[in-house]
Parts: sequence; structure tokens; C-alpha cells
Amino acid sequence: MEISEFQKIMYELYAHNDRRRGGKATMLWLVEEVGELAEAIRREEPEKIEEELADCFAWIGALANLYGVDLEEAFLKKYPGICPTCKQKPCICTD
Repeated sequence: MEISEFQKIMYELYAHNDRRRGGKATMLWLVEEVGELAEAIRREEPEKIEEELADCFAWIGALANLYGVDLEEAFLKKYPGICPTCKQKPCICTD
């Protein structure tokens, strides 16, 4: 699946709810899901980690749709196959 296909699915399923909810409330849902992901990682629960990663990805898609951002385009612009900081592949930055 292309990122644009994912974003279209999210739009078709949830855009009406996302518009009603608005950007700030949608962002809070993403933050909640990130918290659930953190808890799943802390507990080392692989199935839950998978589920929460999918939820986080879905909410990111919802936000992108709300703000008219093409995720695929934005990602490739920021990450064109090299690290945006050190400009290397693989990245040689230190944390």
C-alpha cells in the first residue's frame, strides 16, 4: 500500500468525524495513543505494540487529512533517502 492509499482510506472512513472534532482534539487522541504505545513497550507486549503503532499511524493520517498535508510528499521532502541532519546514508549522527 502506498502512503497516499492509506491516507485516502483514513479520509473516507473518518474525515467527517475528524472535521467535527477539530485539530486540537484529534491531536489529543494521537497523544493518548502514543501513551498507550509507551505502556505496551514498557510492558514488552508485542501484540499490543503492533496495535498501538497502527493506532498512532491512523491518528497521524487523520491529522494530515485535517490540515491538507500529503504525508508521502512531506515525508520524502524531509527524508529524501539521507539523514536530514548529517546528510549521510546511513545516518552518522549520535543521539
